[in-house]
Amino acid sequence: MKFLADENFPFASVEHLRKSGFDITCVGSDFSGISDSELVEIAIREERTILTFDKDYGELIFKHNKRPDCGIIFFRLIEFTPAEPGQLLELVIGSNDFDPSGALTVIDRGSVRQKKY
Repeated sequence: MKFLADENFPFASVEHLRKSGFDITCVGSDFSGISDSELVEIAIREERTILTFDKDYGELIFKHNKRPDCGIIFFRLIEFTPAEPGQLLELVIGSNDFDPSGALTVIDRGSVRQKKY
């Protein structure tokens, strides 16, 4: 599974996932300042799942038909340590047959929900 971390995804979580063996590209350091639409295009081209705290991706998916095959994971966390989103994602991936493909996945501390597109 390959990931593309949006600029708002904490770098400590990016580092945590890299140390755990995940292939992850960080927009903040590799593509700083690009639009959400451009980020989706990169995700499609590189076959990566987007990791974000930006709820505007729902509009891109369902209104503007920007739908990366590998999916988008939206983290709904208000207060968290910088490494926590990466740790939470690792738990979700390891706890079941998690597949974010073709879906908007919402992860919070108490649940994982998916809406296929």
